[in-house]
Amino acid sequence: MARRRPRHRELKALLGVAGFLLLAAGLHGQPPQPEQPVPYSHKTHLAMGLKCDSCHRNADPGEFMGFPAESFCMSCHQVIKADSPHIAKLAAAAQAKKPIPWVRVYQLPKYVYFSHRVHTAAGTSCETCHGSVRERDVMTKEVVHNMKSCMACHTAAKARNDCMACHEEH
Repeated sequence: MARRRPRHRELKALLGVAGFLLLAAGLHGQPPQPEQPVPYSHKTHLAMGLKCDSCHRNADPGEFMGFPAESFCMSCHQVIKADSPHIAKLAAAAQAKKPIPWVRVYQLPKYVYFSHRVHTAAGTSCETCHGSVRERDVMTKEVVHNMKSCMACHTAAKARNDCMACHEEH
């Protein structure tokens, strides 16, 4: 029995479905970006002279870099873009002392121990793990964080690279 060759219309439909599936699977080259409650441009803020640790504090014990307090943002935004509906949302959160529910772009599994303080003290820059943030209007996940990438970085930096470095109880 001879196999029937697909017609042009069938091929076009199959290609359309395949393209949709590739997009849906995130195979189009860029991971989907999370929807943030308030738009924020790292590019704009860093160009004004802010540093990463101006907004992202590293409270003890130093594992996490926090999100800025809304009152900190409002120290400039009482005047700058004060008429923006996004800044109005920020102002309301600051007044109510309720944090903006930012969506984390990077998050390691709970079974991995990671200290921002240890890494920054060792000279690791924010860009090493988070990409060219200073060029981004929208933060997206552009650096892969997995065991292979972390071990490669540790090898290159001649840092401790045994299992217990990241998987021990702290």
